[in-house]
Amino acid sequence: MKVYTKSGDKGTTATIGGPRVAKDDIRMECLGTIDELNSHLGLLRVRMGKEHRWQEGLHRIQVDLMNMMAYVARPSSSTLELNVPAPEDGDKFCEEWIDREEKAMESESQHFLVPGGNEISALLHIARTTVRKAERRLVQLNREDPLPSFVPKYVNRLSDLFFVLSRVALVENGVDEDRWRPFITKVNRK
Repeated sequence: MKVYTKSGDKGTTATIGGPRVAKDDIRMECLGTIDELNSHLGLLRVRMGKEHRWQEGLHRIQVDLMNMMAYVARPSSSTLELNVPAPEDGDKFCEEWIDREEKAMESESQHFLVPGGNEISALLHIARTTVRKAERRLVQLNREDPLPSFVPKYVNRLSDLFFVLSRVALVENGVDEDRWRPFITKVNRK
């Protein structure tokens, strides 16, 4: 089977069990953003190294995202049954991971943080902001065509998880968090 089909040359693409839609359709925007997130996670995992303790959990999230994309790609009007596992416990998986990491850190952040500090933390912030972009688009799609309930829950927890992991990546490497302090800069007004 060839990679190219030429079926999208006029700016449309297929949904699962539904009509062809424009490539800039909100459903396609959702899928593209989830795919973008998954690619960021792939880079993160490479940069972390094969032996990092988060490898297994992040790989599970990557597989869950690919499975989730099948459910997002299928309009609610479709009667086509998917032969793809639904990651229905993804929100709980994230909550348990968050709880373990916060307990080990012995501190919860009540502050906005300036992304950075080290490469892994910065990459986790990129994942966090990408998942939030996906979430905004999924909210719009969900208004137009209801999604399975696990999708918004899981995506919402992912941004929380990536925030916590970005903090852990700093703490475990002895890097201070760069807390955002509003109004510390004075502006010269003339």
